[in-house]
Amino acid sequence: GCQMMRIGEDKQDKLGIIPKQFYIERHIYPKWVCRECDIIHQAATPKQIINKSIATPELLAHILISKYADHQPLYRQNIIYQRSGVTIPDATMADWVGRCGVALEPLVSRLHELLLSEPILHADETPVSIMKNHVKVGGKSLKKGYVWAYLTPQHSSLKAVVYDFAESRRNEHPKAFLDKWRGKLVCDDYSGYKFLFHQGVTEIGCLAHARRKFHELHITGQSIVSIEALTLFRQLYAVEREIDERFEKNTPPIPRDPQIVRQIRQDKAKPIADKLHQWLQEKRQLTTKNASISKAMDYCLKRWQALTQYLDDGRLPIDNNWAENQMRPWALGRKNWLFAGSLRSGQRAANIMSIIQSARLNGLDVSAYLTDVLRRLPIQEDLDEL
Repeated sequence: GCQMMRIGEDKQDKLGIIPKQFYIERHIYPKWVCRECDIIHQAATPKQIINKSIATPELLAHILISKYADHQPLYRQNIIYQRSGVTIPDATMADWVGRCGVALEPLVSRLHELLLSEPILHADETPVSIMKNHVKVGGKSLKKGYVWAYLTPQHSSLKAVVYDFAESRRNEHPKAFLDKWRGKLVCDDYSGYKFLFHQGVTEIGCLAHARRKFHELHITGQSIVSIEALTLFRQLYAVEREIDERFEKNTPPIPRDPQIVRQIRQDKAKPIADKLHQWLQEKRQLTTKNASISKAMDYCLKRWQALTQYLDDGRLPIDNNWAENQMRPWALGRKNWLFAGSLRSGQRAANIMSIIQSARLNGLDVSAYLTDVLRRLPIQEDLDEL
């Protein structure tokens, strides 16, 4: 029963969550009449990304990001929304997604133009199934399509990726996309790019692909000497880590100077590359033509000039892993939504993914950016502003 005296306090912050909330946004357009002129006038409806649709740019952006960044199929989104008391039919959302994909096409085309002004590009491709029978979904109702990724290097001033959805892996697709571009292309050994190298494009090989062949032999126990090659590859990558640490240890990180990068590679990486080249030549003479290790060595020796181009240009990366990283959203997505409904829907998905992933590369709030784009795109004349 004594009187207590406060001597202080302890504080504890806890993390909570407000469940997803929908709201009604009412737009009012007044009607006016002139009694003398006998004329009725109503305020004009501003242009929208989908005219006469109930969906706001915020809702459209949320649906697009949920599907293409968070890998949530539309039917799964519908189930989630129902828990908040709102039902949006799958077909309605599919229509909204398709219309947004069409509306974003001019912006992606402009991004495509900017991409072709860059001197160095990455390229990669991955399969994505396309439905060919809308009545029956099964193994025989799907055909293989491909999505191609073209993007700037990781340390480029322009950070952008453009996806191109195609119905095959034929070389006509990179030919149409790159058109008259004549720069340095970082890619794997896929034959579909070969014709470009006869038209002025410089081939830049991927050292990760070369290393991977020796790594597979090592982990499967097919070759003991592969560990010697892996040791030299490890030393080449150690030089790249040293370069990264040199520029990124500062706060904020300082821009990479291509001349400094080139000098470090010439001083430290080139002797290692020369040693690897000599090792490959010597060991290849001791192996048979059909041996697994011979195929790994031949891959390197036949493409040695392309694999070592990065040593003479500080702007070039050592491998094509940056492009493979930008393919992960597609790899994760197809495990959830499984296939594209048609070639056209795949192309629209590529438009949306190009905008979302490019925003990610620039460190933007993707939801805020995409919402702003969907709101301004119908009335914005200068696409570069977006």
